[in-house]
Amino acid sequence: MPEAVAGHGGLNLMRPLTIYSLLTILAALALSAAACQPFLAGGDGNGGTVAAEVVAPPGGLVVETVVEGLEIPWDLAFTPDGRILVTERPGRIRVVKEGLLQDVPYATIDVFHRSEAGLMGIALHPRFADNGYLYVCYTYRSGRDTYNRVARLTDRGDHAADHHVILDGIPGDTRHDGCRIRFGPDGYLYVTTGDATDPGLSQDLHSLAGKVLRMTADGDAPPDNPFPGSLVFTWGHRNPQGLDWHPETGDLFITEHGPNRDDEVNLLRPGGNYGWPEVTGAAGDPEYVDSVLALTPTVAIAGAAFVSGGGMPASWQGNLVFAALKSSHLQRVTLEPPDYRAAASRQIMFQGRYGRLRAVFMGPDGYLYFTTSNRDGRGSPRQGDDRLLRLGLP
Repeated sequence: MPEAVAGHGGLNLMRPLTIYSLLTILAALALSAAACQPFLAGGDGNGGTVAAEVVAPPGGLVVETVVEGLEIPWDLAFTPDGRILVTERPGRIRVVKEGLLQDVPYATIDVFHRSEAGLMGIALHPRFADNGYLYVCYTYRSGRDTYNRVARLTDRGDHAADHHVILDGIPGDTRHDGCRIRFGPDGYLYVTTGDATDPGLSQDLHSLAGKVLRMTADGDAPPDNPFPGSLVFTWGHRNPQGLDWHPETGDLFITEHGPNRDDEVNLLRPGGNYGWPEVTGAAGDPEYVDSVLALTPTVAIAGAAFVSGGGMPASWQGNLVFAALKSSHLQRVTLEPPDYRAAASRQIMFQGRYGRLRAVFMGPDGYLYFTTSNRDGRGSPRQGDDRLLRLGLP
């Protein structure tokens, strides 16, 4: 007698099927399939669905390996003299010079590296060529407590020195630390923070967790921030992993990890509450800002960049490209003109080809750079991992 197998809803599939039980199974299967479909909602909460198209490697584009042998590369920065700085989560900044990964780290920082925590974001000061300032975001321990901080280093040619803390005491954990940092077109530094696995902090305006922060290069609150005297720019976030500005409109978009549904792409509005943990995706609740794009099932959405450069096709200009860790691909999202605030189409590229993908960055040469993350404890390392890759026209 074969052993009974539990199917959807714990149904015993070895029982004789009645019409009622058959209809029950079919309904359960339909609901399950519907739950697994990605959906997209407009930024104004008006709904709409744009399915993702899985496409072959884009014709006419080439992927090149820039360097290999990295360990959990998390973020990138390009110096005016042609170097590429790469953060490695265990606490090193590596430098790529003239196409070669230098053996000696550019900087080594004392970080708390466990699970998702460690050295993460990096950004160059807008006047880096004059002052040599670069900024990093990383996890540290104080006693038994875990925090994140933003610190400034100074370029000394073959190394960085003069570690100076700009902001610390950001709630941290081994997961949900955010820590993507970028200087905006306005000259201010933007920092994403996760909820540090305490969702309630995201709805607490007195906490720096679960926010996007906006600050001066010295860590002070700009006078035009939405909450006077506060670094908080937006709130109600779970774990923002990418941010970039649309090259034509200047709108700031972020990518954000969802729980068991609703990975999000959000258009940031100063002072906006994005709902976590009360709502996710496009809930249509006027108290919260709806996401522009919500993905279910989740793909572990990571770094993101808008395409703007001569190394990429004209049809890609202004498209948002983001990396997926869990689903191991790049996604290209085309936005609707003229305001570019809703998605028109999206494509999945390189599904499984390179493994887990994390950082995405437009290089000053006009090519799109991205990194693998197969050595982060959740992937399957391949020969040469981890790698920095470059996508563009030959």
